[in-house]
Amino acid sequence: QVQLVESGGGLVQPGGSLRLSCTASGSIFSVLAMGWYRQTPGKKREQVAVITSGGKVHYADVVKGRVTISRDNATQYLQMVNLKPEDSAVYYCNAVQTPTLYNYWGQGTQVTVSS
Repeated sequence: QVQLVESGGGLVQPGGSLRLSCTASGSIFSVLAMGWYRQTPGKKREQVAVITSGGKVHYADVVKGRVTISRDNATQYLQMVNLKPEDSAVYYCNAVQTPTLYNYWGQGTQVTVSS
């Protein structure tokens, strides 16, 4: 069992920055990868960034160059810069457990980019 808790969301102006955090607890040694997804009302949840246990990272094209995902033991971070209104969404932390590949999700944190 893995529990995820996100924090760091809020209101920011276009061009601003924000850092999201996600702390995992429980069976953290079984986590294969962690990442961030986002979702707006009426839209499908989309992947933003992923980091594997080996340190490999993957970014969605739409955010590449503006976000950085990192991991410090049981906590992962999403540093976001040059934010745009279209980045507004609920951001969810994700963790994939090995060997089952079961997906765990946090409760979400709201990011609103508006002037």
